[in-house]
Amino acid sequence: MPAPHPLLEVQNVFAGYIKDLDILQGVNFKLYPGELVAVIGPNGAGKSTLAKTIFGLLAPHTGSLIFKGKSIAGLKPDQIVQLGMGYIPQIANVFRSLTVEENLEMGAFVHKVPLQTLKDEIFTTFPALASRRRQRAGTLSGGERQMLAMGKALMLKPSLLLLDEPSAALSPILVNSVFEQIKRINQSGTAIVLVEQNARKALEMADRGYVLEAGRDRFEGRGIDLLNDPKVGELYLGATTAH
Repeated sequence: MPAPHPLLEVQNVFAGYIKDLDILQGVNFKLYPGELVAVIGPNGAGKSTLAKTIFGLLAPHTGSLIFKGKSIAGLKPDQIVQLGMGYIPQIANVFRSLTVEENLEMGAFVHKVPLQTLKDEIFTTFPALASRRRQRAGTLSGGERQMLAMGKALMLKPSLLLLDEPSAALSPILVNSVFEQIKRINQSGTAIVLVEQNARKALEMADRGYVLEAGRDRFEGRGIDLLNDPKVGELYLGATTAH
């Protein structure tokens, strides 16, 4: 049986926010259909920059980005969304002045179909949101806002979801709840790239993981193998290492 083609492939990508000052220094990365892949590493390693580059918020200076067999380097985020990719940034990921239901409707802005069935699916996936559908997003707890951000992205039924630090600033109980939801979303068939500060938890649930350091992919392997790798443990999973 032939090996599956990658859903997403990042090849030798250099990218950054300032000309001639690249944060990503030749990153290579692959994601296969249905996988959950964690991206971990220290602060400043380029984790969030990688997510923004994949989603078209930053254009790579060199290298290639292939999604579903098509080059997406240079495409705008709205074009990438229509190809089947969703992105949830770490901050400002919901419209705080809009209700929960209005946020979900905004998430489906390119759909030309009735949205009720889609909204019902989201409320089934995130029951905590169902009873708050008319509540303004700004009044939700941090964990509920994170679930709303995921629900909003899922309204377009993406084949790939990019999550940038979903557990940031959440209490341990809310972190567990959000991670359970991420696991369920992945089990429903959506591939996930999880950029995460909570390295242990991310690797525990990931099929595979990448460790970025100084803008390069330093380690790559199965999540459980990276979790048990003494070098990775010493450098990135120690008690003093938050990212």
